[in-house]
Amino acid sequence: MRSPAAEVPRVRWPYRGRIADIAVLSAYVLAAFLVYRPLWMNLGSGYLSSSVQDQNMWEWFFAVTARSVLHLENPLFSDFQNYPLGVNLMANTAMLGVGIPLTPVTVLFGPTTTWALTLTGGLAATAGAWYWVLSRHVVDTRAGAAIGAAFCAFAPSIISHANAHPNFVVLFLLPFIVLRLLKLARGERPVRNGVLLGLLVTYQVFLGEEPLLIAATTMAVFAIVYALSRPEEALAMARPLGAGILVGAGVTFALVAFPLWWQFAGPQSYGSIEHGLLGNDAAAFTSFATESLAGDAETAEKLSLNRTEENAFFGWPLVLLLTAVTIALWRVAAARALAVAMFALAWISMGVLLVVDGEPTSIPGPWMLLFDLPLYESVLESRFALGAVVPAGILLAMATERVLRLNLAPDWGHAARIGWFGALAFALVPIAPTELRVHERDPVPQFFADGTWRQYVEPGGSVVVVPLPDTGDAEALHWQVKAGFGFPLAEGYFVGPSADGRGTYGAVRRPVSELLEQVADTGVAPAISPAGKRQAAADLRYWEADVVVLPMAADQADALRTTVDRLLDQDARPVGGMWVWDVRAVTPG
Repeated sequence: MRSPAAEVPRVRWPYRGRIADIAVLSAYVLAAFLVYRPLWMNLGSGYLSSSVQDQNMWEWFFAVTARSVLHLENPLFSDFQNYPLGVNLMANTAMLGVGIPLTPVTVLFGPTTTWALTLTGGLAATAGAWYWVLSRHVVDTRAGAAIGAAFCAFAPSIISHANAHPNFVVLFLLPFIVLRLLKLARGERPVRNGVLLGLLVTYQVFLGEEPLLIAATTMAVFAIVYALSRPEEALAMARPLGAGILVGAGVTFALVAFPLWWQFAGPQSYGSIEHGLLGNDAAAFTSFATESLAGDAETAEKLSLNRTEENAFFGWPLVLLLTAVTIALWRVAAARALAVAMFALAWISMGVLLVVDGEPTSIPGPWMLLFDLPLYESVLESRFALGAVVPAGILLAMATERVLRLNLAPDWGHAARIGWFGALAFALVPIAPTELRVHERDPVPQFFADGTWRQYVEPGGSVVVVPLPDTGDAEALHWQVKAGFGFPLAEGYFVGPSADGRGTYGAVRRPVSELLEQVADTGVAPAISPAGKRQAAADLRYWEADVVVLPMAADQADALRTTVDRLLDQDARPVGGMWVWDVRAVTPG
């Protein structure tokens, strides 16, 4: 008689594989949540400390996009900032590919929830997407795929951007773009895969064009090196790959032609934006980012532009490990192409001249050939170090696979695996992400929170906040969102055209906004001439202003209030936590 145990079917590998997949994906979700745990624990008034003013800006983007969807308005443009000129949202990183589908979340729970969900989901989805592609199409071991995908999504440079730049966090489409290109290179259904490639690229345009450009540059370097290594194989791939790319380009062009026209030729568009020469210091690659377990905030600050632009921090243990992996796998054509792409993108990110620990050298970099090209001229060169992340992750996955597949005696194989995973722990644990810091937001002034503003703003009129909102202080955008977009704001935080047509951050300043900025910086209220008063009236008419407001708790509030009193020949009134000047008589409707 058979035992009952014999009737129980044995667990087969596919089932075990699915359990492993679920465990890996769950780990990614948990890791992403832990990074943003402080924000999730305080969605009502939490603010990512290192985002500076970007959280205000992104929440505004999500909120104004949701409003456009509900009111069936053009989501590519808004005049709620920079009134009356408005803002070209396609020329900003508004991420319509997230803001539009998450409109129900924004409407029901507010833009802070959308912000937190976008960032958290972006990390987890990017890791999951790379795991899926790597485990099914690149390596044969789930362990290798899991390690490589985790690095692609949670690398220090990605976590740095995770403070403020969701367009560099929500990267889950890039693995599938790479997959379509791999399928085309293998000759698989060029038309079908070309169409899918075009659809993926189209959606990525609405998530982030800059990451797409960096990824395309990385893939181009990989393709060139691989073709030089395997010319006959590359020639065989060229026809289906070229056909599929042409099909994809046609699909993408048909779908994004109008949005891109709007971006580059529509209202409040600009041709390019110049950032100056801001390459990575070579010493940053061997240092640890602020949000890493071994992070050194003081060193990171010296070697990067700011907390959200720590683009090059791999840590010296990982640099050593990747160098060793490159040497060990150099005979493998794909690994060689990945390694060259990794080092090339790192080199590009260093700018026109190599700088080592703050000391410039005379060694030129490839950025000298790229910085003036269309599209490249608008990108921070230091961000090209992000292009080194994915090749590094895939190399780690490939090396893990080879170690696990080594055909050695049991003792030697066991020792090799212990040694490899020990080296991985030594390289990756120090750069593991820590949770991002969050602080309490200042409460919204009652003037906006309880609707008092309605007594001062008529249809067609705007609100002028003193000093006017810009890249350094965009809190007024948060107040506007809380007030339900009941009024437009003069100036703001966005990217728009300057007087010469190039892009600039914030509005082109009017004389009064420049004066108020100077007072905010110095704390000195100047004497105002009759010409100054006339200019103030002219600027208020330009903004179609109904009311001027100054937060009572603002820095240099006394000097700013005195200045506005003098400009308007009118004493401020205290209303709802604000100093208020009713200027409807100055700008009659």
